[in-house]
Amino acid sequence: MQQEHRDLEPVFEGRRLPRPDEEVVDQGLGFDIGTLLTRRGMLSILGVGAAGLGLAACGVDPESPASPTSSGTPSPSASSTLTEVPDETAGPYPGDGSNGPDVLEQSGIVRSDIRSSFGTASGTAEGVPMDLQLTVVDLAGGGVPFAGVAVYVWHCTREGGYSMYTDGITGENYLRGVQIADDDGVVRFTSIFPACYSGRWPHIHFEVYPDQASITDSASAVATSQVALPQDVCEAVYATSGYDRSVANLAQVTLTSDNVFGDDGGSSQLASVTGDVSGGYAVALTVGVDTTTQPTGGSAPAGGGPGGEPPSGGPGGR
Repeated sequence: MQQEHRDLEPVFEGRRLPRPDEEVVDQGLGFDIGTLLTRRGMLSILGVGAAGLGLAACGVDPESPASPTSSGTPSPSASSTLTEVPDETAGPYPGDGSNGPDVLEQSGIVRSDIRSSFGTASGTAEGVPMDLQLTVVDLAGGGVPFAGVAVYVWHCTREGGYSMYTDGITGENYLRGVQIADDDGVVRFTSIFPACYSGRWPHIHFEVYPDQASITDSASAVATSQVALPQDVCEAVYATSGYDRSVANLAQVTLTSDNVFGDDGGSSQLASVTGDVSGGYAVALTVGVDTTTQPTGGSAPAGGGPGGEPPSGGPGGR
């Protein structure tokens, strides 16, 4: 009778369940370890390690490049999915010496808060607060953070003008600044949300240089590109005072019709944004830079001479 009773007890892979009234997954750590060790012989035949089985049991594909590490963060190989940020024009108002004025030669350009002018200028740009964070990744170095690179950022005012170029603010140098990437490849800027002027999707310009010493020569830039801003956030900002003309300008352009982002709809340049109008917005983008490729951006578009104005009909333009 005792043997007959044992034959009726539930088993799993020939092993008696210590908790016959529970599911197989609820039999306890000892049972799980026993199952793992029993399978090791078969796993070695299939070429899969015990660690791989553990990942599979947790619902994680051990071959996936995005499999989490023990800390719960993506493994370094996850960066292999990041592509090089597209090279884009610096536009006619770079202020880097390639088209007239050169703010990068001025002492004080390395700063995180770019809302006010520095040096002999004293103006301050008004607008909805915006914090910008760019994370620069060294694709040629295996997808590691690009620590130590210098990132120059510039963008237009809430009226659509560019300091150093637009009538009335040629003596100002606000909304321009340089930061040096930290060990995580991150640079941060405090600024204001830019306008939408006629013919262009709302954007932020940036150039990446090998180091701080290189910023005095615009030809040394290893990447020149632009950050695209999401439509819903733009619409919320442009409904506030000071951005009035941006409403009509935004209605006349799309990411796919824009002459910069239009080739792919800004798929690798569209920032992620959190926040609101009252508290300000946090704008973030991860930027892949490949120093083994030849930079093709940085040139000003036709007709953008020194002292030029934003496109005709745009805020701040003629």
